[in-house]
Amino acid sequence: MEILTWTYILVGVSFALYIGIAIYTRAGSTKEFYTAGGGVSPLANGMATAADWMSAASFISMAGIISFSGYDGSVYLMGWTGGYVLLALLLAPYLRKFGKFTVPDFVGDRYYSNKARVVAVICALFISFTYVAGQMRGVGIVFSRYLEIPIEWGVVFGMCIVFFYAVLGGMKGITYTQVAQYCVLIFAFMVPAIFVSMQLTGNPIPQLGLGSTVADGTYLLDKLDGVLTELGFAAYTDGRKGMADIFMITLALMVGTAGLPHVIVRFFTVPRVKDARLSAGYALVFISILYTTAPAVAAFGIYNAIDTVSEKRIDNLPTWVNTWEKTNLIKVEDKNGDGIVQYVADKSKNELTIDKDIMVLASPEIAQLPNWVVGLVAAGAMAAALSTAAGLLLVISTSVSRDLFRTFNPNMSEKNELRIARIAAAGAVVIAGYFGINPPGFVAEVVAFAFGLAAASFFPVIIMGIFSSRINKEGAIAGMISGLVFTLSYIIFFKFISPELNSADNWWFGISPEGIGSIGMFLNFIVCVAVSKMTPAPPQEVQDMIQEIRIPRGAGAANEH
Repeated sequence: MEILTWTYILVGVSFALYIGIAIYTRAGSTKEFYTAGGGVSPLANGMATAADWMSAASFISMAGIISFSGYDGSVYLMGWTGGYVLLALLLAPYLRKFGKFTVPDFVGDRYYSNKARVVAVICALFISFTYVAGQMRGVGIVFSRYLEIPIEWGVVFGMCIVFFYAVLGGMKGITYTQVAQYCVLIFAFMVPAIFVSMQLTGNPIPQLGLGSTVADGTYLLDKLDGVLTELGFAAYTDGRKGMADIFMITLALMVGTAGLPHVIVRFFTVPRVKDARLSAGYALVFISILYTTAPAVAAFGIYNAIDTVSEKRIDNLPTWVNTWEKTNLIKVEDKNGDGIVQYVADKSKNELTIDKDIMVLASPEIAQLPNWVVGLVAAGAMAAALSTAAGLLLVISTSVSRDLFRTFNPNMSEKNELRIARIAAAGAVVIAGYFGINPPGFVAEVVAFAFGLAAASFFPVIIMGIFSSRINKEGAIAGMISGLVFTLSYIIFFKFISPELNSADNWWFGISPEGIGSIGMFLNFIVCVAVSKMTPAPPQEVQDMIQEIRIPRGAGAANEH
């Protein structure tokens, strides 16, 4: 069968599965809408958390950026992996014991202030909308290529699917849908990786294939270094970013992870604190399967792409180039008129432009794998993008209904609260779709901005809210505002106002917009501590509550709450 036929079959079957699960597990109460009723098993929650965590940025864009950036692209791998460990070990158990559904809920109660809650809602909305824009962009790219429709219509189609099962099912529907999506996405990522590893190195384990030799006996990474340097690029295993920028991007991604509201809320869907810890461990195992494979997929992809295109005649290019050209994500220009493609580092002479976000999706076609594998990758990419998009939309709707409307109308009925949550989710889908059609960068870059905003706004007030009884509401509010405004202003200036200045020569201290969230985080810490010292300490009952969160109350007692 043709690729398009396989794609319709596999994507159609997976969508039918997701929608069927959403209908079967639809939320009937606010507790089911927000936390799936708190009765999800640790294993299922671990799979759902992994799917929520491994967004389009992980599935589509991470390997793509490593393909083209080599060593520099590894910051995403290190930052996101380390960040999840930080979240699972340092924050998740305490937040689960605190017992609040959302980050703004935690901030509002811990800092005994509705103003702090509202500021946290604003931060959550900025983070979630920035993050979900990357997911919708990924959805559009997948639909554009595999269903052969314009990328804008691909985003619209994805919006309709997400709207259906996120708005109908709430967290209960999303949780069990994400279990299915994890199975689809991990199978779709690993199958082509194993195929290509066997083709290039004869080793069926991609992680080992990355360190193996190719047909001529040369180690794959040495061969790739040689190919790229001959074309004028930096060696694949060498870095071009400054050490400060590498450190700050990695740090922003790590601590930003710990402040991501859509991941944190997953730990409220299990019955006990013990189950939250266990599900975090399961999720780490499930996540590591993809994250340890991504560097191999990246190296295999760029090696095959260069090998099949560079120095080839334009009228005799591989089918995959002609196919992806229709999406405008690959561009071939014969600048010197010799009829031969030159792929070189010099932009004035380079005749081939490849969008970073297509490398994983195009890799099966580049390697000439069976058509069913290509269709499987399409289904996996859709699962990755839609699972995270649904989680983010739920955060947005919850922030609006529970943390905003209920703050000003505490007597609102559960029915009205659920209605407002669904209306907010619908509005969020529309806004997310707009940013998916008009994104501020490629998928991983957009997601990096979301992590930077989370690092600069949420991480300091969460970590100090748990481990310091002296930080008060005035400090938390001032810290969140200063961190968010500084980071957002820096990103907007270099990405939208003056993109021509977006280079290492003009960045503050050589730190890129992707890494500036780390500086925003330090600013948040400094302002928060300074203002807290100049204002009254929190009430005694709040200080006692903080001690209660951190200290177990006896054998097994903490596990009952």
